[in-house]
Parts: sequence; structure tokens; C-alpha cells
Amino acid sequence: MPRIARTLGLACGLLGGLITSQAPEYAQQYRQRLGGAVDELRRVVQRFDHDAQATGQTREGAIGRLNEHRDELIRRQGDAMRANVERLDRLERQRQAFQTAGPFQWLAVMARDFDPDIARAAYQDFEPAVPTTTEGFVTAGAGFLAGWGIARLIGLPLRRLFFRRRLRTA
Repeated sequence: MPRIARTLGLACGLLGGLITSQAPEYAQQYRQRLGGAVDELRRVVQRFDHDAQATGQTREGAIGRLNEHRDELIRRQGDAMRANVERLDRLERQRQAFQTAGPFQWLAVMARDFDPDIARAAYQDFEPAVPTTTEGFVTAGAGFLAGWGIARLIGLPLRRLFFRRRLRTA
């Protein structure tokens, strides 16, 4: 039984290490999508700003004018543009936070500010990679220890049960 427990612990540790080693790669793919979203939203907002200026209005004035219109479609476009501006501001702050984050701080940035749409798209297109960075090796090691430790904790009651049985039969 001890050999099975060690093998199971090792397998759980390796699985934990494999899974957690992908966190830096996922974060990198998330950051790439974040950059693409920021660039595209910036283009949309800049075009809107240009149209507002061409008609002698500010961004807020133009959005307010759309929101006050009697046509529901036009009011919805005002709401959509306000949402675009707010999302652009939020994503630009997150992008800046990623750029200034030190090693492993990307975990806090992602946990605090992640965008669900970008996270979902990054996950759907995620391609695992071999961890060759320090962060990849450290997260793999932490995942190994976590998986191994969980397997050992789960196995502890089973070891006691088998040890008692052995004492009774001896």
C-alpha cells in the first residue's frame, strides 16, 4: 500500500505541476487579447470623437445628444458608446498594470481586474506551452507541491485504516 500511496502522490503532484505551469502562458495570451481589445476600442472611440468634433461637440456632449434622442435605436447607440468609453478606460488601466507588474504580480492584476469576455476568449483559444520562464518553473513547482500535498492529505485516513487492519491480522 505505501508504494501505491507514493505513486498516487507523485501522479497528483505532477498533474498539479502541469496544470499550474500553464498559468503564465495563459496570462501571456490574455495580455495579447487585452492589447488587441484596447487597440480596437481606441479606434472606435477615436472615430466617435472625430465625428463629435466635426459637428462641434465634445464626446460627452455627443453621447448626451444620442441619449436624449426620441428614437430608441439612437439612444441605445449612446449607451453603447458610453459603455465602449468606460470599457476602454478600464482595459487601458489593466494593460498599464500588467506593464508595470513585476514577476508574479500578474496574478494579482488578473484576479483584481480581469475582463470576463477577454478571459473567456483567451481560454477558448488557449494553447498550452512548455514553461521555460522562471515564473513557469515556480508555478509548476508550487502546483506539484499542492497536488502532492492534497493527495497525501486525502490518503492519510486511508493509510490509518489499512495500518489498523494490518495490526488486527498480525
